[in-house]
Amino acid sequence: MAVDELTRAVIDAMSALFPDVGAKVTDPVEARRIIAEMPPMESEPVEIGRVEELVAGTVPVRVYRPEGEPADRPVVVYFHGGGFTICTLDTHDNICRMLCAGAGAVVVSVDYRLAPEHPYPAAVEDAHAATAWVHEHARELGADPAKLVVAGDSAGGNLATVTCLKARDEGGPPILFQVLVYPCTDAAQNRPSYEENGEGYFLTKANMRWFWDCYQPDPARRAEPYSSPINADVSGLPPALVLTAEHDPLRDEGEAYAARLKDAGVETELVRYDGMFHAFFGLGALLPAAQEAADKVCTTIKERVS
Repeated sequence: MAVDELTRAVIDAMSALFPDVGAKVTDPVEARRIIAEMPPMESEPVEIGRVEELVAGTVPVRVYRPEGEPADRPVVVYFHGGGFTICTLDTHDNICRMLCAGAGAVVVSVDYRLAPEHPYPAAVEDAHAATAWVHEHARELGADPAKLVVAGDSAGGNLATVTCLKARDEGGPPILFQVLVYPCTDAAQNRPSYEENGEGYFLTKANMRWFWDCYQPDPARRAEPYSSPINADVSGLPPALVLTAEHDPLRDEGEAYAARLKDAGVETELVRYDGMFHAFFGLGALLPAAQEAADKVCTTIKERVS
């Protein structure tokens, strides 16, 4: 499906604003500075009950609470995207607000350590530690520990499912459901969608090479299951919702991972958004398909925890 005029305008605007890492920008500090100075894509933040900055053990987190104070809400631990290297709690603030309001969930956004200063497995360790902390302290957060969901986009989708793997392997915490938005699952970067969508759709092949060089500088370790979950034994993982975008270099690895989950007996729903691109999730005020994706995620979380 061709990219429509509105979507093309959004892609071009985002491509002009974001640092072209791995090509024009190779310094992560400079890339983060550019992102910090960017104007928000959506000017009006979603209204929720309250937001609080906490520390989950040693990992900084931001907690989003809906209106009211019931103690049995679901809790969604969210991992932001950014190639394990860029982006922050602030860049994904409106996504977390949207999930909080739309799913009626407490959302805990995790400020995991970034590469290259902290390469693999630092982010994996932070993700699992923060999720375990959230489970232990769920009641204090106004949530039900039995309604624990992990979610993330792109690199955050990788961390969400790797947290499920690590929780299975290490005996907890018990995760009810996982939401993977165009997840990065394969460091090999050799699937057809890389060639089809590697230029002109915001995320590029050069970006991905740089991200992996920063996050996993030892090529011999890139195939490890906690790095590339496409290579993992995924049996016994929580049910999953996997979203992909047609014009995304990561499309094929996300869909292949959904197939691996299904083959292993994990209840999995895969939804591809035709005409969309990497990073469309969260742009509901601009793109109707992004609002559809947001509604799908929120509705599915509510169904899963009810």
